[in-house]
Amino acid sequence: MSEQQNKQQLAKVELSASERFMNKVVTEYSSGVGAVALTNFQQRLAQNYFVAIDSALKMAEEKRLKKVKNQDPLPVTWQNVNMEKLSRDVVAMARIGFDPAQKNHINMVPFKNNTLGKYDITFVEGYRGMELRAKKYGLEIPDHVVVEVVYSTDRFKSIKKDRNNPYENYEFEITNEFDRGDVVGGFYYHIFNNSPEKNKLVVMSLKDIEKRKPQYASAEFWGGEKDIWEKDESTGRNKKVGTEKVEGWYEKMVWKTVYRAAYGDITIDSQKIDDDYMRLKQNELDMTAAETAEEIRQNANREVIDVDFTAHDGEAEVIPQQQESAVPSESAGGSNPGF
Repeated sequence: MSEQQNKQQLAKVELSASERFMNKVVTEYSSGVGAVALTNFQQRLAQNYFVAIDSALKMAEEKRLKKVKNQDPLPVTWQNVNMEKLSRDVVAMARIGFDPAQKNHINMVPFKNNTLGKYDITFVEGYRGMELRAKKYGLEIPDHVVVEVVYSTDRFKSIKKDRNNPYENYEFEITNEFDRGDVVGGFYYHIFNNSPEKNKLVVMSLKDIEKRKPQYASAEFWGGEKDIWEKDESTGRNKKVGTEKVEGWYEKMVWKTVYRAAYGDITIDSQKIDDDYMRLKQNELDMTAAETAEEIRQNANREVIDVDFTAHDGEAEVIPQQQESAVPSESAGGSNPGF
């Protein structure tokens, strides 16, 4: 088959996957909101979801093919995706307002559903997605949220609410903008303009922040030692040949951790909870269950599923990664959807 024929065949497969995806989404929108045709905005969102999921599937398939040991025989392709669940989830995420084309809104990760013999697509919020959810469903939404990382040369003092202070406050001064020293902690502050007595200050030590660090934190993002792998020509397998120190984006990761805590601390209003919110919560449960099941399944071979939600510039992306003790991936990183 010629290269041109290959391209045409690939285009045909992708088109059919796109059409299949859009048909499912249109059907779900129609059954949910009573409108047969999608609005231009809904069509754009659906297209954004297709592109993002397509990219996640291709990345996961590349990882699957690279595995020499215990490779799952089921290809990670559109033909093997649980479309019923996916269409319902996409509509729910879109109604909430998550747009995968916007950085840090929503991330997609495929997980094997052994019962169905297909891949479920799980959705994980980025830190901006957490903010969007809090503002949409929050009980008492602050007018402003301040998020700061504190360094060793900064001057910070918390002012707690007491008989002398009608509301919580703080003093914060940066004494050296260009060399602030080491990170020592962070804080967030919820501000209510018309009800300052509700203002809330939460101070997080570096120890508090480190507790939220992913268990398998990627050196590219959090800094530290990174393994170096090379292919062994005699066996065809990758082998560890050393380590290298990586600077990473530690300060950005610390800030994101405090940011997520700030919006995760906004109480959800039970009267605002709808079917879309419940699907989001179910996705979180599905993600946890899928990760646990995969880790148990792979335990004999010391494998874990790594999902990192950060890219090189410190912006959130999903990078599904797999690490195998015998044949590790060169880019094995860190995982924790809730950090």
